[in-house]
Amino acid sequence: MENKEYKLMFWMLFIFGIFYFVPYRSKWFEVSVISGIDLLNDYAKQHVLTCLIPALFIAGAVGVFIKKDAVLKLLGAKTKKYISYAIAAVSGAILAVCSCTILPLFAGIRQRGAGLGPAITFLFSGPAINIASIFLTMSVLGYDIGFARVIFAILISIIVGLSMALIFKEEIEEGKLFIAEDKNNSLSKIVLSVFFISLIGILVINGLQIYKSIKYFLIGLLVLIIIFIAIYKFSKELTKNWLNGTWNFSKLILPILFIGVFVAGFIMPLIPESLITNLVGQNTIISNLISSVFGAFMYFSTLTEIPILQALIAKGMHAGPALALLLAGPSLSLPNMLVIKNILGFRKTLVYVLLVIFYSTIAGFVFGYVFV
Repeated sequence: MENKEYKLMFWMLFIFGIFYFVPYRSKWFEVSVISGIDLLNDYAKQHVLTCLIPALFIAGAVGVFIKKDAVLKLLGAKTKKYISYAIAAVSGAILAVCSCTILPLFAGIRQRGAGLGPAITFLFSGPAINIASIFLTMSVLGYDIGFARVIFAILISIIVGLSMALIFKEEIEEGKLFIAEDKNNSLSKIVLSVFFISLIGILVINGLQIYKSIKYFLIGLLVLIIIFIAIYKFSKELTKNWLNGTWNFSKLILPILFIGVFVAGFIMPLIPESLITNLVGQNTIISNLISSVFGAFMYFSTLTEIPILQALIAKGMHAGPALALLLAGPSLSLPNMLVIKNILGFRKTLVYVLLVIFYSTIAGFVFGYVFV
């Protein structure tokens, strides 16, 4: 049999084994299944329509409307590092996105030729330093940990990007991730600017802490602007290419993402909260490592990591491990890792995850030792 047939047989046996051995009458299993469905339901309501879908449309638009030379000029491997990494490190600050919503944007700039290092920096910094989460961190957890989160998130995003670029040297013009340059579009810069500002504006406005009626009105207005431009300013071929690009990213990301969110929700009830607080009550390398690993594999919706940490700190969690979780948690998650593997491959994903955990551990330990 061919390898494809062996893989098919494996998955058939694997799925059969799950249904055959599943302990469906066990209380813990029922609780975990409900938790997985609850998290998936919450993600669908809170993030898919106003965060993930706009991000997918932005990714599709980047692939069609942004010239490859423009991406290479700002984020390419030949760009001066202080320019490319600085842009990548702070560009995510305006976006209130989680570790999953950043994925289409990351895939989009990679597809247009962004270097591995700057792209990884953007991937980490996007969910780690968005403005809404920073201000909420300062308000709820204090200015010391809030400022520490900003500084260490920017530093780690750059260091992780540089580390990945050093470990995995690549030729920018080669590899299946990069697509051929399309013919120049005849659209004016004003039209394209309004189009992209409207798309990004949906993500920005969704992250603002304002009245829902005002928020939805503004989002609806931006959607109408996008539809108007797509109908009256784009050619049919251009609109088709944009929608096809969006669909291609959706196929790549959404199935694995939804499975990952459910698995993360399934696992959460199996980890006793008391065990976590007992393990991270002191500022040691081990406690910071535990906190980083816990944060890396759990899924935190945008801003939800803050009230969770508030509860854990109230039960005795040290500020050092708290910062480690703040750094690793928003930027990584099990769903996030599964999708990154589809984009970068297993080896690059594994190294990226290990680097984030390592640097978050060190940052938490330093903060807890020096500033607390």
